[in-house]
Amino acid sequence: MFWFGLIGLLSVVFILFYLYGTRTFSYWAKRGVRHDAPVPIFGTAKRQFLKEISFADIYAEMYQKYPNERFVGYYLMTTPVLILRDPDLVKHVLVSDFNYFSSRNVFPLDKHPEPLLKNLIMCEGDLWKFLRQRMTPAFTTGKLKAMFPLIVARAEKLQRVAGEAAASGAEVDVRDLMARYTTDFIGACGFGIDTDTLSDKNNMFRKLGHRIFVRGRRDMVVTILKFSMPSLMTSFHFFPPEVEHLMMTLVKTIMKERNYKHSGRNDYIDTILELKEQGKMVGESLVHKKADGTPCIAEIEMDDEILVAQVFMFFAAGFETSSAVTSYTLHELAHHPDHQRRCQEEIDSVLARHDNKVSYEALKEMKFLDMCFSEAMRIFPSIGFLQRMCVKPYTIPGTDITVDPGVNVIVPVKALHLDPQYFPDPEEFRPERFHPDNVSAINKYTYLPFGTGPRACIGERLGYMQSLAGLAALLSQFSVAPSISTLRKPIIDTKVLGVQSVKGGLPLTLIARKKTQ
Repeated sequence: MFWFGLIGLLSVVFILFYLYGTRTFSYWAKRGVRHDAPVPIFGTAKRQFLKEISFADIYAEMYQKYPNERFVGYYLMTTPVLILRDPDLVKHVLVSDFNYFSSRNVFPLDKHPEPLLKNLIMCEGDLWKFLRQRMTPAFTTGKLKAMFPLIVARAEKLQRVAGEAAASGAEVDVRDLMARYTTDFIGACGFGIDTDTLSDKNNMFRKLGHRIFVRGRRDMVVTILKFSMPSLMTSFHFFPPEVEHLMMTLVKTIMKERNYKHSGRNDYIDTILELKEQGKMVGESLVHKKADGTPCIAEIEMDDEILVAQVFMFFAAGFETSSAVTSYTLHELAHHPDHQRRCQEEIDSVLARHDNKVSYEALKEMKFLDMCFSEAMRIFPSIGFLQRMCVKPYTIPGTDITVDPGVNVIVPVKALHLDPQYFPDPEEFRPERFHPDNVSAINKYTYLPFGTGPRACIGERLGYMQSLAGLAALLSQFSVAPSISTLRKPIIDTKVLGVQSVKGGLPLTLIARKKTQ
């Protein structure tokens, strides 16, 4: 009897688990939206969560699979997801109808999110609105220029490290090299610390960045459980305990050392301490309304957790993104020596007019370098997709289909960038696409390396400036060429979450330039 009872109990548990894991799977069929057949619990995202394919690539795959649709359905575990294929719908979601899609819903959040999720990229509602308003002035031209000497110092160190590599004749992983440059920049501009990551590739900051983005077994299990049962998993944090502890301890220690006041270093911690000095964040609520429909007044204290989360954002947002695209730019230039030569001639000419020093003003004159960087971001966008969540019932323009609050909407950036309908011969590296005379012909909702609309990347200009400075510094003294291990089409690392990264790095040969006087 015992065994029969146990089998019966397990059968009931299995049935309940099955019903829970399939409860939403009629959502797209009822609305007549094309989609692949989901499987219990995983929906249509099994390969993503088992790290067999990246998020950007599975969305691109769905985009290509249904070429005659304006949008297609998907299931991220049990959450219905709408993948957009029409640039006009992209405009509606990211800009025109933003009030329906103000949530990023990067992770399933509860009312009391874990500390590091309180950053501007991942937070929601009033906290996002007030942070965006308060932090926008932190990225003005004046602030960027104040940070530029810190960037130049790292760019010069990049030249020295690259020189040692070139002299040795050894193959160089430029993905790792540019990541170390980016980490050094983040340490200086973000924390006021000389991390010396360029000289020491096993530096703590480099390891920290790797731990944030590369998913281990613990991270995979927590992610699956958080996405499938978010209301039951609030005590588990997405970010590993060691990441949260180190970031909280490091930033709080630096802020206390500065007595919570501007230190004169002009780094990012100085910036957020200035924000704290402004007191509580107060304004009209994005989510709470009075009976008459007008916004309530909300206020949020700028506490230590919120401050630390913004520094974490600065670190995480810059760690993988800038280094991924700068190294991919070098990868393409290595395979297109004519474009590389033209870049170098421009860099030489511009620097000659600026005392042979990389400066904020000099970078503005490097138009062809900018074109090459833009084209590299098109072929290999570090952020391969954008995500928004519907926050109130929304009828898709031109249809009678209404999606409900809680439905995620995906803008498949990588797929749009590589669609021949918008970019002929999309796999080919053609910087001329971004010549000033041609840019106006590009639909801005098909080229989205930094997103667009109210939730576009707030650090776009800083990322651009730091990336071009590194490229200009390197190419002014070195040429890059394919090496014995170079793959023409790098393999995407499916273990890296949130951003596109390549497996095995980007090995190239560095060759010191012989300049004529």
